[in-house]
Amino acid sequence: MTDTASAETSGAVTGGLRTVLRLEGLALFIGMTLLYYIWDGDWWIYAILFFVPDLSFAAYLSGPRFGALVYNTVHSYLAPVAIMTGGFATASPLVLSIAMIWLAHIGFDRALGYGLKYASGFGFTHLGRIGKLPN
Repeated sequence: MTDTASAETSGAVTGGLRTVLRLEGLALFIGMTLLYYIWDGDWWIYAILFFVPDLSFAAYLSGPRFGALVYNTVHSYLAPVAIMTGGFATASPLVLSIAMIWLAHIGFDRALGYGLKYASGFGFTHLGRIGKLPN
């Protein structure tokens, strides 16, 4: 099966495009972490908040459809970019810090290949299948 055929049936990006998307995630992680450093943010806050978005995994206890909805909501760029915009508009260092950490987390996940989820299960993402393949 070619990359094109597998992408059509799985809904996941493959090949060089997948690599580009993962590199974009790495760039986002590095960029937001560097910006947080330049911003002179408290690293204990960064450490505490960095993995908070992963609490969205708990939504999978209610099933894969709901789990994917919550996970994707928390791991989309929409909310943190809106929060960052609000942080700039109000000149709020705490709001900007939260947005930078949240975006760094999303970039980190994407760099590792954890993409947005499909309702068919946690392992089915827009960046390809994650986890062990069934025998």
